[in-house]
Amino acid sequence: MLNIQNYRKVESIEEAYELNQKKANRIVGGMMWMRMGDNRINTAIDMSGLGLDKIEETEEEFKIGCMTSLRQLENHKGFNEYTNGCAKEALRHIVGVQFRNLATVGGSIYGRYGFSDVLTLLIGLDSYVELYKGGIVSLKEYAAKSYDRDIIVSIIVKKKPVKMFYEAVRITETDLPVLTCAGVGFSGSGEYNMCIGARPGRAVVVEDKEGILKGVVNDETIESFARYVRENVSTESNMRGSAEYRSHLAEELTKRALRAVNN
Repeated sequence: MLNIQNYRKVESIEEAYELNQKKANRIVGGMMWMRMGDNRINTAIDMSGLGLDKIEETEEEFKIGCMTSLRQLENHKGFNEYTNGCAKEALRHIVGVQFRNLATVGGSIYGRYGFSDVLTLLIGLDSYVELYKGGIVSLKEYAAKSYDRDIIVSIIVKKKPVKMFYEAVRITETDLPVLTCAGVGFSGSGEYNMCIGARPGRAVVVEDKEGILKGVVNDETIESFARYVRENVSTESNMRGSAEYRSHLAEELTKRALRAVNN
């Protein structure tokens, strides 16, 4: 059960940061995953009054405020056009509309949950995390870091020409995924990122470091790179699937992703 002793709606990010340095205090967003655990919080820090619940789009980037709800991102026309509809596809399966109206993008990224569709969706793009004290770091770097007391201000996605694919395998609709896969092809560069999440660990990016896809992308090179992904993504077993099954899914979804972004 979640036990909160005090509540503070802060008036600045600095105030939130100072309060958050105490281990017993926590920043709360939608509190959708947090409330499911047994936690005792001294002061719940509410940042909802700081105007960080917007998605700003320019010619160069998308800037997604940390308090932006998953539902806002799911329905954002510009971001869906940029991701070939993958934003809606990735987010529409997360529990239900009521949940997505409350859960925040910042909380999803800070949590770095192994099952996170949000992390899998964003990590393969040219994405960055804006931290209040730590500055701007790549999302791939941030996802690999340990937890600290800094605050996510926004997620920045740089606009590079891309084609994108997203698919998650679930046992039942709205359940946590068995495996997630986002394929990103950077148009004109011949570069690809294959993002595999729910391994059940945090999403990771597999780059084509061996140049398997350089030049002609055909059935042979797709099969070869899919095997490479299977061999280089570690998986484990849990109640939703075995490590072997997850490795099989990683290979098969990689094939689908490459065929889709090269269609």
